Amino acid sequence: MVTALTILIAIISVLLMLVILIQNPKGGGVDSTLGGQGANQLFGASKSTNLVEKATWGLAIVLVVLCILTTIVISNTTGDTGIQLLSE
Repeated sequence: MVTALTILIAIISVLLMLVILIQNPKGGGVDSTLGGQGANQLFGASKSTNLVEKATWGLAIVLVVLCILTTIVISNTTGDTGIQLLSE
């Protein structure tokens, strides 16, 4: 289970990086070099920006949820509470 969650986190992270690189910041960006104009023509300028922004937020939220879920699963399988007591 932990392996599957870890692989999912890696895939979501790569997708998030790609979506962030595609975004068109105010000063230009990688969008035009990766064929961003085609996306603008296909969806229209405002719709492609909305789509990329929504994809960014969605992937970021999924990534945070998966990280929290993985932490919970790991702590439940090992029985670790996350608090380590110092013994003398």
